[in-house]
Amino acid sequence: MLEYQSLVFSVAYHFLQASALAEEISQDIFLDLYRNLAKIESAAHLLFWLRRSTTNRCIDQSRKLAYRTEVPISDTFHPASPGEFGDTLLGESLRRQIARLPEWQRAIVVLRYQEDMDPVEIADILNIPVNTVKSRLHRALGTLRQALERKQRVRA
Repeated sequence: MLEYQSLVFSVAYHFLQASALAEEISQDIFLDLYRNLAKIESAAHLLFWLRRSTTNRCIDQSRKLAYRTEVPISDTFHPASPGEFGDTLLGESLRRQIARLPEWQRAIVVLRYQEDMDPVEIADILNIPVNTVKSRLHRALGTLRQALERKQRVRA
């Protein structure tokens, strides 16, 4: 658990943009892992299982949240560190735009750029074809690009 808790929390937090929910999901994932520990065959299988379970749990949670409008005050603003994106406002704007993506696109963006996974690994985790991963990633990046360009035009 100590070795993988940051990975699970990171995926959940970057997907949901809420630290309390990310902590809750992390706890649930490790409880599920304990229950299914006998089924884990190797370290690689464990890593795969954790990523897949976390991503699927985040997608489910995101669907539940679509019907709720309340957001904890502690999760409404997380300033980016200046070195993370070079521009604090750009980093925060990018995070907000990622949070607005549909669940599957958001999952792919988080796994690709937060977890630095290639499309083949993402396809395995999400149990979808590699070309679907690539097309959803392409659409997500296009959506993000358009949103950030609109934001820059408004500022100018």
